[in-house]
Amino acid sequence: MLVVADAHVILPASPILSLDDYLAAGGGSGLRAAHELGREATLSEVTASGLRGRGGGGFPTGEKWRSVRDAGGGRRYVVANGAEGEPATFKDRTLMRLDPFRIIEGAAIAAFVVGATDVYVATKRSFTRETDNLRRATVELGASGLLGDLTVSIVEGPEEYLFGEEKALLEVIEGRDPMPRTLPPWQHGLFATVSMGWESGTSRGDDEPSSNPTAVNNVETLAAVAHVLAKGPTWYRTFGTPDSPGTIVATVVGDVQRPGVHEVELGTPFAELLERCGGPRRGRTFKAAFSGISNPVLAAADFDVPLTYEDFKARGTGLGAAGFAVYDNTADMVSVAREYSRFLSVESCGQCPPCKQGSLAITDHLTAIEQSRGHDEDLASIAALLRTVTDANRCYLGTEEQQVVSSLLRAFPEDFARHLEGRMRRPRPVLVPLITDIGDDGSVVYATRHARKRPDWTYPD
Repeated sequence: MLVVADAHVILPASPILSLDDYLAAGGGSGLRAAHELGREATLSEVTASGLRGRGGGGFPTGEKWRSVRDAGGGRRYVVANGAEGEPATFKDRTLMRLDPFRIIEGAAIAAFVVGATDVYVATKRSFTRETDNLRRATVELGASGLLGDLTVSIVEGPEEYLFGEEKALLEVIEGRDPMPRTLPPWQHGLFATVSMGWESGTSRGDDEPSSNPTAVNNVETLAAVAHVLAKGPTWYRTFGTPDSPGTIVATVVGDVQRPGVHEVELGTPFAELLERCGGPRRGRTFKAAFSGISNPVLAAADFDVPLTYEDFKARGTGLGAAGFAVYDNTADMVSVAREYSRFLSVESCGQCPPCKQGSLAITDHLTAIEQSRGHDEDLASIAALLRTVTDANRCYLGTEEQQVVSSLLRAFPEDFARHLEGRMRRPRPVLVPLITDIGDDGSVVYATRHARKRPDWTYPD
């Protein structure tokens, strides 16, 4: 994979794949510091660092841990989310390839703070290289004594997009399909005695009902925790901005000259990140970008925005997991809207009919417009469906559909007008940027098979 790491906070300059190399690089010092400080002081250090979750939501890590520690009864658990499936992202797999030990160490620190004795690290079955690294790191760290009595289990899950959603993630760990639960993990965690998921209200034994609050953190977040404890929150705040401190591992794919994974300080202008990717292809100009498929479109006029949670929000979008799909002036935004809507409609689990049926219907209308057989009535139908697609949703997927499609309608009305007026030539093919691999030369391999995936999560072949 092509990696550029300027700050070298999260991504090491070279792979760390043995315990000896890890210890030589200062590994383990964060966990030892946590035990010397104690639980409350460790939580204070993480809170003081301002570290925000790197899974997409940007929620303050210290606040999440405190809510889990202080929540209802039962046991506590920690889950490291490495089930990367957000389109245009490859940063978690990069980290798992380069420094798996740091992820386990960060999870052990989280377990220490919230009082958990069990950690689950979730990856996909297809991530064989990454999973092998995590297993090896877990075994070697356990044998070294650094983990104490902590139990760390690696869970391999399916390819479905919702596997990465924190509530669905718990369902998979418990042996079921990735169907999001109603309540968040800090309220209803792993192995709770009364299910609030797909099997709602089903008793799981004669024990006193317990909620088992669970901390779910992205693997990049946990790796950052290990660095924060090793070097202190003041050091961490020398990077980034006051409200978005630290660095972030960003993926850039699409219409740039050199796709790849870059670690940059938060606050770096997005345009500067694109310059590090070689800028647009020769003779072209940038048109738009998406942070994954979870946020509204960012038009090229806003590419000067700093990479911070607050600045992206001020521009009407979100930083997300910093996985960017970039489009130039040859891209048709109607085709992008249809492909993104198709992806979300297929990946919707169906528990919430307005989400599943609404996104499928929106995709049908967008397809008609893309094929220049649409009418103004299709736009009216899309607008009506976008108002209801989020009704009673258990997860954020319906909101993604609403935000992505509506933002494209607002930002690029001329693209839609060309199709409706029959002035659009055949648009170039668009594929949702679901990454399988990034080669050392920057070449990107996409999951083309997903184009054949059916709404019931099956394939015709």
